[in-house]
Amino acid sequence: MRKFCRLTGARLMLAVRPHGNRMTTAVTDCELCVAHDVVAENSLAYVRYDNNSLSRGHVLVVPKRHVPDFFDMTADEQAAILSLLNQARRLIQKQHAPDGYNIGVNIGKAAGQSRMHVHVHLIPRYAGDVPNPQGGIRCVLSGKAHGD
Repeated sequence: MRKFCRLTGARLMLAVRPHGNRMTTAVTDCELCVAHDVVAENSLAYVRYDNNSLSRGHVLVVPKRHVPDFFDMTADEQAAILSLLNQARRLIQKQHAPDGYNIGVNIGKAAGQSRMHVHVHLIPRYAGDVPNPQGGIRCVLSGKAHGD
C-alpha cells in the first residue's frame, strides 16, 4: 500500500500488521517500527538504547504501533509506555546508578520531533554532567532557563 506523509509529502511504503483485535499500519522505512536491540517489552511497546545517547543508559520507550503523536496513542498504549518507563528505570538504576533522570517526549516539529513515531526518552543524569542542572527540561527554551 502506498501513502503520502502528511508532514513532508514523501511517498511512504506501508505494511499492515495485527494490533490487538485490529489491523494497523507500520511505515516500513521508519526505524522505530521495527523493534531491534530490545532491552524490555510488553505487548504494546518496547525499550531500546538510544542510537544518539546523551548519557550512559539513555533509552527510548516506543509504542509498537506507528503513531506520530503521544496524544494519539490509546490509553492502553500510554499505560504500556509508563509501565516500561518504570521497568527501564529499575534496569538503569541497577546497571548505572545515576543521580537523577529526565523524561522527555518531543511532539511535533516545533518541539524538535525528528522521527514521526512516538518515542519517550528516559535520560539518566549524573552529578556533574552539566555545570548547573537547575531548571532541568525548562532549559530547552533558553529564555526560560533557571526560573519560573
